[in-house]
Amino acid sequence: MLTLTETAAVKIKELIAKRPHQTDGLRVGVRGGGCSGFTYFLEFAEEPGKDDRAIECDGVSLFVDRKSFLYLMGTEIDFVDGLAGAGFKFNNPNARRTCGCGESFSV
Repeated sequence: MLTLTETAAVKIKELIAKRPHQTDGLRVGVRGGGCSGFTYFLEFAEEPGKDDRAIECDGVSLFVDRKSFLYLMGTEIDFVDGLAGAGFKFNNPNARRTCGCGESFSV
């Protein structure tokens, strides 16, 4: 399963509320690239794709395609705000190696 921390859920709800048009949730996934092989992505979604798995977490709908779901099972998404900047952090138990910036991973 894919989960959000309370902090991440609150931040996502804030961001969705600021959108000028209907947004049903957040698309979460992985793409090839980065220095370790795969990169995470988050994007607003007006609706789930036909092959997406819809997951409800703390009042936020997450849409994950089948391939990405295999890499993201058990992942917790957090939102951190610190001196080095703010952003979403993926705590992925499937990642065997991550790059120094935390933007990419390998399995």
